[in-house]
Amino acid sequence: MPVLGPRALNRATLERQHLLRRSAALGATEAVAHLVGLQAQNVKPPYYALAARIEGFRPEDLSTAMADRDVVRIVTLRSTLHTHTAADALSLRPLVQAARDRELHAFREGLVGVDLERLAVIGRELVEDEPRTMGELREALRAHWPDADPFALAVAARCRLPLVQVTPRGLWGRSGRVALTTAEHWLGRPAAPTPAPDATVLRYLAAFGPASVQDLQTWAGLTRLRDAFERLRPRLVTFRDARGTELFDLPDAPRPDADTPAPPRFLPEFDNLLLAHADRSRVVPAALKGRTWAGNRAYRTLLVDGFLAGVWRQDGNVLTVEPFGVLTRRERDEVAGEAERMLRVMSGEGSYDIRFGTVTG
Repeated sequence: MPVLGPRALNRATLERQHLLRRSAALGATEAVAHLVGLQAQNVKPPYYALAARIEGFRPEDLSTAMADRDVVRIVTLRSTLHTHTAADALSLRPLVQAARDRELHAFREGLVGVDLERLAVIGRELVEDEPRTMGELREALRAHWPDADPFALAVAARCRLPLVQVTPRGLWGRSGRVALTTAEHWLGRPAAPTPAPDATVLRYLAAFGPASVQDLQTWAGLTRLRDAFERLRPRLVTFRDARGTELFDLPDAPRPDADTPAPPRFLPEFDNLLLAHADRSRVVPAALKGRTWAGNRAYRTLLVDGFLAGVWRQDGNVLTVEPFGVLTRRERDEVAGEAERMLRVMSGEGSYDIRFGTVTG
């Protein structure tokens, strides 16, 4: 069985992520679909994620798609908020529902005596009557179960119902409170029946492969997906990584040469590229493991030669790059050029100050 080292896996994944070459063919909605969603715990990361991947991207492209309800913000993979297409919001959420149900075990002491089926019915009525904040939902549910933990009641509603954040929350250059309604109500059509995971396995490999069973389970926050891979095995090709782990892939998926040039890229905090594999060595060198986090805070990240190489922050028209190591003169110039390009895309034409600092901590 052929062996793929970290650089070969890196180039294959970057090509599928449109991080070796930005896509000139995909629009914002099509890119969100190809990537099977964008991590969206904060408002801005999906915009920066697409700016790194789409040629000619404008923040208004994604914002308009969200205003038109072609994409939505909903809790799906790994119990985290993602920006998904409308179709994926209605199909992926049922796929991961079992994981959302398991979440409730941690809150069972606060839900003693609560009929979760009835809670889901009442919660749906509340948020479909009008979008509600988690606080408003909590207080309304508390009227039905005054002895339950109010926070646990709201969590239970979030876990049992496919709640989306309604606009203007998430729109570019706008602000808005986090108000929730169901995906079906917001999108005007029912959710799909719980699907088999096979189609999602194929889409994951198209965007993140080659990958192991454990990689996909890590990305999705699901377990027991080995059977899906075995059903699909006749349609897939297999490799091993340097540690001997079996990797699956689509036969016609791109696998560029390991020496293919990889230009620098600025990624937002929580970008799925860094979260979509159990073994992240295809992007994160072993010496830098854990360097993109501080407590519960994630840093914006910089790729150089395809691998994690630093973090960055922006304050107005000043962008500060903090490399983890020494960049060559050529790398600094390329990083500065990419930084200026990104700032023009996200902030418009103007004068920008690109600085290089030192990582602290």
